[in-house]
Amino acid sequence: MTSSTDTLESDQVSDQVVVDMESGLNELIGRGYQFVHPRNAEGEVVAVVGVRVHDSVIDVVRLHAEDDVIATRMPGDEPDVMVPKKVYWQAAGSVQTVLNEVLTLPEDHVPGEAAAPGTPAARGCWVPGDGARSKWLAAS
Repeated sequence: MTSSTDTLESDQVSDQVVVDMESGLNELIGRGYQFVHPRNAEGEVVAVVGVRVHDSVIDVVRLHAEDDVIATRMPGDEPDVMVPKKVYWQAAGSVQTVLNEVLTLPEDHVPGEAAAPGTPAARGCWVPGDGARSKWLAAS
């Protein structure tokens, strides 16, 4: 016979979100990420890059392979989101590991810091570039 305590312990749900690539990408899309697919000179997709601008930050997720994913949170006024000069948070690893971390980030502030009231929202837009490339242009 099991007690109610044993049942609660065995049925306890982890705080960590468990995702595979498809469900993780769907969750990112649901949160407002926009995706671009940078290509090499031969026209082959070299990565899947998701970008979300919100509050006073920009979040970028770059998927090169299932075991090569990099996610970054940077200031909203960062001029180059692919090679940022200032990074608030970054994670690298497998799809499951990195997307779990991204999906548990606080929405409106830098991890480990209190949200600053009155911080201006990030502003800018995507502009077309050469070929099938786009670039984030931060508003000044």
